[in-house]
Amino acid sequence: MSVEDLEKYEAEMELQLYKEYRDVLPMFKYVVETERRFYLANDVKVDTRNVGSKVWFEIELGDAWVWDMHRPARFVTHVRVATFRDLNVEELARLAERDMIPDPPRNYPDQP
Repeated sequence: MSVEDLEKYEAEMELQLYKEYRDVLPMFKYVVETERRFYLANDVKVDTRNVGSKVWFEIELGDAWVWDMHRPARFVTHVRVATFRDLNVEELARLAERDMIPDPPRNYPDQP
């Protein structure tokens, strides 16, 4: 396998992962980013831990999806993460049902 073939394969895998992300995003309530991974989850619990001057976060996720193209199964029921770096947790905005229904076609002046 050439370097070009490997790059093409990785690009296709990344595109498939993005399409999956786009499809599953409405199923989740939170986005969680650590320095190593990106998660979608419905339950998030964050505990800040201190030992002396060291601070880290313990995160527990329930009903989650993991952004990782090398994982055969990205849906997981429970995830536990420890990180010493930045942590970002965002609550996703929920789309109202009316926002998910397309607008009806408009009648233009030259149409009945």
